[in-house]
Amino acid sequence: QVQLVESGGGLVQPGGSLRLSCAASGGTFSSYGVGWFRQAPGKEREFVASISPTGINRYYADSVKGRGTISRDNAKNTVYLQMNSLQLEDTALYYCAAGSSWRPTPTQYDYWGRGTQVTVSS
Repeated sequence: QVQLVESGGGLVQPGGSLRLSCAASGGTFSSYGVGWFRQAPGKEREFVASISPTGINRYYADSVKGRGTISRDNAKNTVYLQMNSLQLEDTALYYCAAGSSWRPTPTQYDYWGRGTQVTVSS
């Protein structure tokens, strides 16, 4: 199993950027796919991006494609999500999750962090 802790969230203006980090401990990090999900108040948790164990395969939701970049550094047990050109609609609690796959649905992941808040406001 693996424990996950997100960081890097905060308050940014529209058009700004953030880099979120997901630090993992326990298990064999390089064997897990990692996904980023987000949930805004009153909405369902939605997929943002994911990355395969080796980092070769990466997937993005249409809503962030072209603005988001997911990467991982297995030596540091960390996955990153770079978000550029942030919009009001990006405001949400962002979670990272680890599992045996990197599919775009929350049910495919076994371990979750507690989330980091991203607020985009003018």
